[in-house]
Amino acid sequence: MAEDKNNFINEAGKNGLVLASVAIVYFLATNLLAKIENGGTMLTALNFVLWAAKLTLCIWLMFAILRKAAAENGNDRSATFRFGMNVAACSALVYAGFYLLYVTVIDTEFFKEAFDSIASVYSGMMNSDEIDRLMNMESSMPAVTFFFNLIWCWLFGTIISAIASSKICGPDDPFANEN
Repeated sequence: MAEDKNNFINEAGKNGLVLASVAIVYFLATNLLAKIENGGTMLTALNFVLWAAKLTLCIWLMFAILRKAAAENGNDRSATFRFGMNVAACSALVYAGFYLLYVTVIDTEFFKEAFDSIASVYSGMMNSDEIDRLMNMESSMPAVTFFFNLIWCWLFGTIISAIASSKICGPDDPFANEN
């Protein structure tokens, strides 16, 4: 039994790593594109295409992962859903951890640039105290975004898992005769 649980967690971790790598590649690509000056409409369109591709690929991968899991567990909807939730949790943890690493070690100016940009845009509408409060939020942003990414990615993956397990294994029939 313990070996089955370890295998379950290992498979969820491997699949979560695959899903997280898609999100990480998207993050790095869009972050690199954001460094391009005067990208204009083409850059915005490219970012949208990349976002749509990432979303589609992540959903497709989750369905593929859960199809394989369902085949291995005899189309047990509950087991398939639990596996999908664990994949989502592993993926969320890897992505949120990478994001935190990126903004605290790799690109330490990430939030500073964003807050400076916001302050310059809204400087005419805000007084100096409001701008100071805005700039004071910068130091807490790595932790806030870590937990936001962790919760959001896990929640999104859980919703996709619920939909996928229902589509793959079929809905539960509470009136089925289990003789």
